[in-house]
Amino acid sequence: MRERVVQATVRALQRAETGLPDWVLQRVRDAASRESRPLARQHLQFMLENVAIAAEDRLPLCQDTGLPIFRVQMGRELTLDFDLGEAIAEGVRTATKMVPLRPNAVHPQSRKNSQDNTGPGMPDIIMECVAGKGLSITAFPKGAGSENMSLVAMLNPADDPFDFIVESVAQRAANACPPLFLGIGLGGSFDLSARLAKHALLDMDGREEDEEERALLQRINRLGIGPMGLGGDTTALGLRIERAYCHTASLPVAINFQCWANRKATEVIL
Repeated sequence: MRERVVQATVRALQRAETGLPDWVLQRVRDAASRESRPLARQHLQFMLENVAIAAEDRLPLCQDTGLPIFRVQMGRELTLDFDLGEAIAEGVRTATKMVPLRPNAVHPQSRKNSQDNTGPGMPDIIMECVAGKGLSITAFPKGAGSENMSLVAMLNPADDPFDFIVESVAQRAANACPPLFLGIGLGGSFDLSARLAKHALLDMDGREEDEEERALLQRINRLGIGPMGLGGDTTALGLRIERAYCHTASLPVAINFQCWANRKATEVIL
């Protein structure tokens, strides 16, 4: 079983790094078909061509292969006789050489590189308990261009969180390789809001935005920042909001930016 987890980790990373989910590609195609500015339309076509070349050559579609982030869904009835985290880490080390992945994981102060994308806190594993005896691993590599633009803010309860989100995207979007996917966390505590925002990205999966999300997405696209920040009709391709109750005296808001290359792949082990 341990070796199956190692190999599933390698496959999930390879698939995530060298291709995009069909729904992500469709959103890029739809944006290109309705884009009114020739330069923006050209950049969207370049993105589609980039993905096609990466898939054909089985090479990463971006030079920033990101940090290794995983969602693991494990059945409550499943018992393992090995360290699941270390098996996933071995898969990351193998994938770093095989795919290959750029060694991105460094010590936060010395900046010494681990050379294999593992180390304290890496890979980042989001564990979720589910019913039954199943086990699946989702690779969600996250590059620094978009992650560096992400933020958490503790607003006054009287503030309008959507005004804050639009203003923050206006200031940061051009540096995050737009058009973007945005995970929004509203409420909870300081750290819970950030987890909500990450889960919002993980759970997007092509689901159509609800009325409130669609209105916010339209406001963001009216900013005109466009693909690669060079102007255009599409600044964001998708948006999802997740919420949690918060303290009466606080209003946490987290925005997890994701670039147009919204990479994700799942391997089902059991």
